[in-house]
Amino acid sequence: MARFCFFASLLLLTMLLSFCYATITPTSPLLINQTLRSSNEVYELGFFSPNNTKNQYVGIWFKDTTPRVVVWVANREKPVTDSMANLSISSNGSLLLFDGKHGIVWSSGVTFASNRSHVELSDSGNIIVVDNISERTLWQSFDHLGDILLQSSFLMYNLATGEKRFLTSWKSYNDPSPGDFVAQITPQVPSQGFIMKGSTPYWRSGPWAKTRFTGLPLMDESFTSPFSLHQDVNGSGYFSYSEKDYNLSRIVLTSEGSLEVFRHNGTTWEFNYQTPAHSCDSYDACGPFGLCVSSVPPKCKCFKGFEQKYTEEWKRGNWTAHTSKDVWRNDLKPKDVPGLDLFEINTIQTATNNFSLSNKIGQGGFGSVYKGKLQDGKEIAVKRLSSSSGQGKEKFLNEIVLISKLQHKNLVRVLGYCIKEEERILIYEFMLNKSLDTFLFGKKKVEIDWPKRFNIIQGIARGLLYLHRDSRLRVIHRDLKVSNILLDEKMNPKISDFGLARMYQGTEYLDNTRRVVGTLGYMAPEYAWTGAFSEKSDIYSFGVLLLEFVSGEKISRFSYDGKNLLAYAWEFCYENRGTDLLDQDVADSCPPCEVGRCVQIGLLCVQHQPADRPNTLELLSMLTTTSDLPPPKQPTFVVHTRDDQSMPNALITVNEMTQSVFLGR
Repeated sequence: MARFCFFASLLLLTMLLSFCYATITPTSPLLINQTLRSSNEVYELGFFSPNNTKNQYVGIWFKDTTPRVVVWVANREKPVTDSMANLSISSNGSLLLFDGKHGIVWSSGVTFASNRSHVELSDSGNIIVVDNISERTLWQSFDHLGDILLQSSFLMYNLATGEKRFLTSWKSYNDPSPGDFVAQITPQVPSQGFIMKGSTPYWRSGPWAKTRFTGLPLMDESFTSPFSLHQDVNGSGYFSYSEKDYNLSRIVLTSEGSLEVFRHNGTTWEFNYQTPAHSCDSYDACGPFGLCVSSVPPKCKCFKGFEQKYTEEWKRGNWTAHTSKDVWRNDLKPKDVPGLDLFEINTIQTATNNFSLSNKIGQGGFGSVYKGKLQDGKEIAVKRLSSSSGQGKEKFLNEIVLISKLQHKNLVRVLGYCIKEEERILIYEFMLNKSLDTFLFGKKKVEIDWPKRFNIIQGIARGLLYLHRDSRLRVIHRDLKVSNILLDEKMNPKISDFGLARMYQGTEYLDNTRRVVGTLGYMAPEYAWTGAFSEKSDIYSFGVLLLEFVSGEKISRFSYDGKNLLAYAWEFCYENRGTDLLDQDVADSCPPCEVGRCVQIGLLCVQHQPADRPNTLELLSMLTTTSDLPPPKQPTFVVHTRDDQSMPNALITVNEMTQSVFLGR
């Protein structure tokens, strides 16, 4: 009987030692063979050892899933190796990990609490240190993320306090110490997601647009997004996600630098999504002017017309060693333009009835545009540059090199080109609805109600964002206007006419020119009078275009009591009557707050100083969110000449022809 009592007591003691705690207190530490479970037993906190190691870590994992998935680790950089380690809480509320010799291996930091506090594990997977008296949270693991984002945790930044929350990968599958990769959101508006390898960008998501990141292929406009991103005017941003149909899910930053999404179906983990999906998705995978083709080794090649700048580096697999060539040389030959068809002049003449007037659908500053039909029935738009225009040849060479590298749903797609003696011809996809000015200023204006107009506005902004920020080369359009916006059969906008555009690499944005080309009325003041152009000069043009959208009035025609369109819009906005600027033909289809917001955005875009205008990322955010807008300053309605004489804008004759102005130096 005595032996039975002894073994019964021993069994009871063992059960008590391995008991799953509900909390941790200064007098009840967590031992190696014990765990702390959340109230509904979703998560478990305890000691674990990665495969094939004797190292012990304090971590959190999903309780009832196989295999075990650790979602957070306390002592990532300092494992313990003895069996006497324990996790305790000090009298001031600090969470402490002790080794067998009672040395502190890891600490949550000083919390300045009362001498009464305890530790809880929530059903969201968050360790919380709670003050027993005030019941306030003194410390939580969600403020110190590891490699996994759970549904109730979030990435964030706060510019005022300097606080950031980001993911840091494990060094390897069996080593939780911090690895090479960090995933974070950026503070610009709208924000982007970045994976950094050290201080170098490894991958980026593209800008946030309401419910999705624009740079993720699977996140098209039909994508039902579990993600949310909120930014406020105080300089804070928060990114989180919520899976309504899955109680258990996670986003993990792997040791290889990819973000992977997993969902638990009740039985097993399901792999849902990965980015970057392959090596060509990585940021700047092949360096400037490099082309990445993952299916054909070696994956990195130079664009046709470029060559390896550092051949030995490429042989060693260092694909970021640059390719180079002066793309602005005038030695461009047909074979130098990859991805475009070279058309015979006879084919173009047949398609356009020998450039007959009945086929003519437009007139630009350097030539005419014709509708054509190829032998297979495909309709095309043919831009024939003036054979007597020396600038037209330069414009053609510029446009053909540039547009061959640009691919976006809000940019017109070029199909091919033709060079024959003095003929310079570009062939585009045919836009059934022609140019936007046909609808905005003509009899068809009643066909585009406000929702259609607003959709077109946002599409143009997305196209600009691609040109300014997201394309391989940064592009300044320099001639953005209503007649250069084409509409497809679904009324989707396409930015066209890149003959005046300039390309830049990296972060180089500002330049100037002695020959100012563009359309008066849409030109930014600094560009019109000094030749300086940048992203902000395109923003100015967009602002004029936006005010034309709202009012249904053309900048070149509008004058009321001596006021031009910008002055007229400012007067309405200043008197809090921005909605009164609205084109009455669409008044019944539009929410007043959206119209007033567009007027304010338009005025912000046409500020006299470039620094006062939003950049393209900020512009798209203004159009796609309801965040607070800064008040615009009164735009400058008087244009100053170089000898400081002035001319009221109302007296300037503005037309739709692209102008050239030479500036003295």
